Amino acid sequence: MNPVAIIGGGPAGLMAAEHLVQAGIVVDVYDAMPSVGRKLLLAGVGGLNITHAEPFEVFVSRYGARAGVIRPLLEDFSPDALRAWVHALGIETFVGSSGRVFPVGMKAAPLLRAWLHRLRQAGVRFHVRHRWAGWDETGALRFVTPVGERLVHAEATVLALGGASWPKLGSDGTWVPWLAARGVDVAPLVPANCGFDVAGGWSAHLRSCFAGRPLKTVALNFTDSAGRQYERRGELMLSDTGIEGGLVYAVSAALRDTIAAQGAVTVRLDLLPDWPLARVATAVAYPRGARSLSSHLQSRLGIRGAKMALLREVLTPDEFKDAAKLAQAMQSLPLVLSAPRPIAEAISSAGGVRFEALDENLMLRDLPGVFVAGEMLDWEAPTGGYLLSACFASGCAAGQGALAYARGG
Repeated sequence: MNPVAIIGGGPAGLMAAEHLVQAGIVVDVYDAMPSVGRKLLLAGVGGLNITHAEPFEVFVSRYGARAGVIRPLLEDFSPDALRAWVHALGIETFVGSSGRVFPVGMKAAPLLRAWLHRLRQAGVRFHVRHRWAGWDETGALRFVTPVGERLVHAEATVLALGGASWPKLGSDGTWVPWLAARGVDVAPLVPANCGFDVAGGWSAHLRSCFAGRPLKTVALNFTDSAGRQYERRGELMLSDTGIEGGLVYAVSAALRDTIAAQGAVTVRLDLLPDWPLARVATAVAYPRGARSLSSHLQSRLGIRGAKMALLREVLTPDEFKDAAKLAQAMQSLPLVLSAPRPIAEAISSAGGVRFEALDENLMLRDLPGVFVAGEMLDWEAPTGGYLLSACFASGCAAGQGALAYARGG
């Protein structure tokens, strides 16, 4: 029996490898980069958010239109099972105040080291600097390596090459033409969990002085192209070209799709979501004496820094001096978003191999013995542990499917 080939050394590919090697299958993992798990390590720079501790039904709902096909994967490898798996590696976890689950120590490196050690001890063989280039005429896997092309015959293949976000870490979407050439139905890859550009861009002053500054405790609302209304509270950040951050990522799919449908979308920011409008209007109109308007707003309403800069950016000088219009703008400041940021800057990507092209074991219907897992699949979810959870769960499913196939079942 030939080995099973896993192409892609991220969470989905490594999880598939683990299921196979534990069953006594010879497993080779191939990755284009000099080492595996690079995007996982990047995800852990600010604290590795493994999963989320919210109720299962709420958790599944985060996958939007693809919740129905993601559900059975998560039922087989649930968030609780993922935490238990992490604990078995010797890494303890904790639940943060937002319900997000992190490893103690927050970083990805200890988890990845322990995992790779266990995989190597079990017999998984790693081949780095092996860039997949499709199949040859005999069905052998083609790899471009530093010493030339290498052909590999595999008993089964798990593709876990990622989407197209962070191409410097290996997820560059170059696999799309190889599958499309074989007739596989692939939805276009688009940015997800991304920032957005404001129409016309920011002024030089705002870019130089406030790009990278957060807007804390704000609300964002808009209506999508289908007439659905969205409203979220949280924190976002001003970028060089527009806005980004957790509040934006939570609705990035709807923003992206609305822009695609109608060319732009107007969002409205409430800079004081805990204040009734009447109270804001009263505070703005309160006599300020010799104080500047900026000092007055800071004193009465706590408006300063990036929030003040954004008001001055969007409003005309006359509107800024009009107490009624200024109060209204503080709770309904319009921003026209014209485009998502490029996919290479996105945290994740949407699109990929459509589930309709797969059977229940994540095997391509038109390519028997070839399984797909992770961000290559056509799904998306917000940040908060949902991305990693589905990657791990789909890796489990693909590994189990490849195991059954390799054994003739």
